[in-house]
Amino acid sequence: MTRFVLAAIVACCFSLLGHADATCVQDDRDKTLCLEKSASRIIALSPGATELVYAAGAGDHLIAAVTFSDYPDAAQKLPRVGSYNRFDLEAILSLKPDLLIGWHSGNPVEQLAQLESLGLTVYYSELRGFADVASTLRRLGKLAATEATAETAASEFENGIDELRNRYSNAKPVRVFQQIWENPLMTVNDEHLISEATRLCGGGNVFGALPRLAARIDHEAVLAADPEAIIAGGMGEENRDWLDAWLPYSGLIAVQRNNLFFVPPSTLQRPTPRLLEGTRLLCQHLETARARR
Repeated sequence: MTRFVLAAIVACCFSLLGHADATCVQDDRDKTLCLEKSASRIIALSPGATELVYAAGAGDHLIAAVTFSDYPDAAQKLPRVGSYNRFDLEAILSLKPDLLIGWHSGNPVEQLAQLESLGLTVYYSELRGFADVASTLRRLGKLAATEATAETAASEFENGIDELRNRYSNAKPVRVFQQIWENPLMTVNDEHLISEATRLCGGGNVFGALPRLAARIDHEAVLAADPEAIIAGGMGEENRDWLDAWLPYSGLIAVQRNNLFFVPPSTLQRPTPRLLEGTRLLCQHLETARARR
């Protein structure tokens, strides 16, 4: 009996030591996630997550991604496990990942739950602000044991955003319509990351009070709001057709002043370090709009 008790105590001690050595972070559901060893077989379940893993220095640990994971160039060579809104569960299981980076509001909830029920570890990401980009880089770096690279990327992003915030803190306001889709016509409210970038540049979202994060609107609503500038992406990184479609609306101030500005969608619509690039361009566009008054 004494030997049994002693063996149980020793086993318990080893268990506690193993837990103490585990790498733990909180994901964006505020759920604690622990790995017994650093992640070396990662699958990213959104294009944004793919970029974040590379930026955190863990690109070599990525074994697969979803469609449209096109940045950096190395991401285009990764095997695909479906799209962000419908995974290939069998393909994911066959790759034996030790960490999945999910998208809380964009991935199918039932498929994420199924992956967890099968014993896979899912980190839920949901980036809503600039601070979340830096925080996510640091957490991914910790999970993949690439903390030094992740810290450098996070600090560079934070410093760049702070520089822009200081530069445009006293900029005269510009009323902006942010178009994120053409058919149906869609925009974002003030809770969206794109609106945070707009505010940082001294812009005001004319549809900021809408109740939904991303909402459908009609052309009549844009005409009534009469924004001073229209910012849009397009169906590609260099396709500004969405903006050209506004040219017939000659009554709009944005059209009269030629304040129809293009920002490559992946630099403003994906919550990654490239938001700094997109925000810089957005700020330059709004400065142009001010100069045309």
